[in-house]
Amino acid sequence: MEKRDLVIIGGGPAGLSAGIYSARAALNTLLLERGVPGGMVVSTQNIENYPGFPGIGGPELMIQMEKQARGFGLEIMSSNVEKIEPSSKEITVITDKGPIKTGALIIATGAQPQLLNVKGEAEYTGRGVSYCATCDGAFFRGKKVAVVGGGDAAVEEAIYLTKFAEKVYVIHRRGELRATKIVQQRAFMNPKIEFVWHSVVDEINGTDTVEAALLRDVRNNFRSRLSADGVFIYIGYQPNADLVKDIVKVDDKGYIITDENMLTSQPGIYAAGDVRQKLLRQVVTAVADGAIAAVAAEKYLQAQR
Repeated sequence: MEKRDLVIIGGGPAGLSAGIYSARAALNTLLLERGVPGGMVVSTQNIENYPGFPGIGGPELMIQMEKQARGFGLEIMSSNVEKIEPSSKEITVITDKGPIKTGALIIATGAQPQLLNVKGEAEYTGRGVSYCATCDGAFFRGKKVAVVGGGDAAVEEAIYLTKFAEKVYVIHRRGELRATKIVQQRAFMNPKIEFVWHSVVDEINGTDTVEAALLRDVRNNFRSRLSADGVFIYIGYQPNADLVKDIVKVDDKGYIITDENMLTSQPGIYAAGDVRQKLLRQVVTAVADGAIAAVAAEKYLQAQR
């Protein structure tokens, strides 16, 4: 059975940062990623708040991180993790390519978009319903689209969609946005954006593709139909913590609880990035988490020897 000092699950900024620090520390490290390294960041068109890299594209930044990690000797394997089995001395990571024994484990599996869970959402996903404006925005040139949500992601993606769509409706259940002020100002100044306040989407319908969103005013339950060719959903995220939710402590939303050194309630298992309970989920905090987790794991392994 394959044996490693450290296994990292997840190849986003937290996982790659952990990989850079662990590889530089000469730990025998393996990073497991079921998709393309980079995580959700690769679907971000423009990152303007990562220090030192104003206006860098998400894919470009993650390519540089992956290149840097591999340059230090990090091994990255495409594999799906099926189960984690901890014991007193080591952890077994069961993958679709076989089991791996490791002395320490870093969970950096991130989070995924929260679903609306309304009629038509699943049916029209990929046919007008999307969770990634960067991926799908160009399909809506000259059309009308709706963005659901009021946080930074929703408003930033609404602004991005104005590059293609002739009209962008932002549907928000409250009467004010949660997005940061500078992002709000850009949206309010954009003539292509119209806000639909105090409203939620009850249903998405169409024929072959999306044609409309059925809205409900949360103040009086008044229902209306909003014609739109696409619906982009940004109402939050849910953590990808199923692998360890029965092994480590999680909060009421399913995010992994860690201490300041990224250690979970299980010795030898650390969590970094969006999958853990934290105030701010950004590339900069994910990178910091990964670095801390790797250094903490190194010290743990030294103490075990």
